[in-house]
Amino acid sequence: MNIEEYIASGILELYVLDELPATERAEVEQMCEVHKEIRLELSLIENTMGTLALHTAVMPPPALKEKIKTQISASAPKAIEMPTVAPERPFNFAVAASVSVAILASALAFYFYSQWQSTQGQLEVLIAQNQEVADNYQFVNKRLQGLESDLDILSSPDYARIAMNGTENSPQSLATVYWNSHTAEVYLKIQNLKSLSEQQQYQLWAIVDGVPVDMGVFDTSTDLLQMKSVSAAAAFAVTIEPKGGSENPSLETMQVVGTTEV
Repeated sequence: MNIEEYIASGILELYVLDELPATERAEVEQMCEVHKEIRLELSLIENTMGTLALHTAVMPPPALKEKIKTQISASAPKAIEMPTVAPERPFNFAVAASVSVAILASALAFYFYSQWQSTQGQLEVLIAQNQEVADNYQFVNKRLQGLESDLDILSSPDYARIAMNGTENSPQSLATVYWNSHTAEVYLKIQNLKSLSEQQQYQLWAIVDGVPVDMGVFDTSTDLLQMKSVSAAAAFAVTIEPKGGSENPSLETMQVVGTTEV
């Protein structure tokens, strides 16, 4: 069958009307690819039938359109309203890390502050202890120097040792004067004198040419007391006087007395 006979067989019109079986439709499509004349004829037939369909088409009544739309709406699946879920707020790792660092820094700051407070307290205790040790050392050192100085005086041959024994007023009383007649220095060492009231004081006297000379007032003490100077004296005596001393001795209160003459 040549091309003219194939076109004239009417198979192309059946193809456009979709009336051919699958095998013959495939044959038509293959023939169109091989023969340009058949492809042009098939296109002419499709255009002609399309134009004819437009001219012979019958418009459906308006009610039919609305009916179809109603049926489509009734048969259309209803939309299911899904519950709305609030979007989860994304976890901010940077903020969490910042908070963790802040908490850790606060904990470390509190720890080191506590350690500093404890160390500061211990340091203050050590400073106080060191100060106490230093004060004690100064006191002992000063006391030792005083004892060394007293020992030098007590053992020095330059000082005359005048023992003053108790009088009838106080037989148990005892005191010693250390007198350097060259330098006129006088020291008093108390061995035994009774305690006095707050309104009274002991007063040392030097007897110079038969006249009592004030050598100073004193309270009971274990230290070697430096008294007023005197270059010449026949005797020394101690009386009880009002606090601050007297110009003249109260002989009736004399406690001890000793002469410088050997």
